Amino acid sequence: MRSTLVLDDLRVQKIKRADGSWSYAILWPDYSADEEAEGYLRLYEGSGSQEPYAYYLVDHLRWRIREGLTTETITMLDLRRYQGAVGAQVAMPYGQPWRVPPKRPYGTSALALSATVLKGFYLHQCVTRGINGQLRAELDVERLPTKADKNRAFLGHTMTSVKTNPLAPRQGTRRRHPKMLPDGARPELMGAVNTARDEMVVTWLSDTTLRIGGLTGLHLVDLHLRENADCGEDKAPHVHVCHRQGNPNRARAKKKEDWKLVDGVITGGEIYRASPAMVSSYFKYMTTEYAKHATGHGMLLIQLSGPNIGEPWAPDAARGMLRRAGRRAELPGRIKPHAFRHTTTNKILDVTNNNSWVAKEAGHWASVQTVEEVYGHPDMHSPEFVSALKTVWGEPE
Repeated sequence: MRSTLVLDDLRVQKIKRADGSWSYAILWPDYSADEEAEGYLRLYEGSGSQEPYAYYLVDHLRWRIREGLTTETITMLDLRRYQGAVGAQVAMPYGQPWRVPPKRPYGTSALALSATVLKGFYLHQCVTRGINGQLRAELDVERLPTKADKNRAFLGHTMTSVKTNPLAPRQGTRRRHPKMLPDGARPELMGAVNTARDEMVVTWLSDTTLRIGGLTGLHLVDLHLRENADCGEDKAPHVHVCHRQGNPNRARAKKKEDWKLVDGVITGGEIYRASPAMVSSYFKYMTTEYAKHATGHGMLLIQLSGPNIGEPWAPDAARGMLRRAGRRAELPGRIKPHAFRHTTTNKILDVTNNNSWVAKEAGHWASVQTVEEVYGHPDMHSPEFVSALKTVWGEPE
């Protein structure tokens, strides 16, 4: 019987497809797929969400087995107990903590993702199987739209309600502070890296707002590093970041902008301008390490050592390189690729007098509201800021 299985035997299984992409399923010890999980995860086939959703869901299903619950019997109270057991603040006894050392309780963003998975999974089961109507009614709730909701929506002035998730942690109104690079990080990192490839990575991350998945997923055909390229979409040197499911290093661009390859010319995708330093670092890398080791796969970044030398370089390997370079340079904290994106966006705001529209376009952010929420803050050394404080304090100018 499934109820007698060892919890750790319920696992996530990666399945490689013919096109090189990956799917994720939840299996029982007899290698049979969990039918409920399979039906839900199939909704995200080909999406980058399928993998994290599978791992969050398998954790919940293991907890559900321990509690002796099923989809037919589980209640909203049980789901709140689970959220409490993995780290949420809930005003009720939730029983034994589920994530115990060395595992850490979920943070706010992880709890929000867990809530998304739970709501989606159980609503899908309740609707498709026609069961547990009480849970469906409690999950399928709405709230009045906020000003931010209306700003994000097309014809937002017509909105009367929006969907909400009763399991999600309460969001505060405090502005999120982006994690920047330490002062002077770029020259220190350039002195600490060991290869032309790594110099190029530091340069490209520093001069753009590229995400690491987009950078490690680049193909040579995506690079238009000369003026007036054949794509006709930007007269200046630039790169096209294209979402591809089948990259052998599993690197994927976050956004799925439409793109196409016609007669060897890429158009579409996310377009990032390339600086002279980026072009220079590219040619240095291509004429040395790439020319020596590349194996003909057509991707930009390659492994330079080990048994798979010349094969595509994975995003995790790039993260590890930056982490080690940061340690060698004795920079404080852990150097992460996303810190380059935040730092560059902040610099763009500084030189454009906090022009959120320019920062949004340069950084390919989802909206101006996102830029303002994350980065919107006054310059504490500006004359306007000082003058405002003196006025409030009643001091003469």
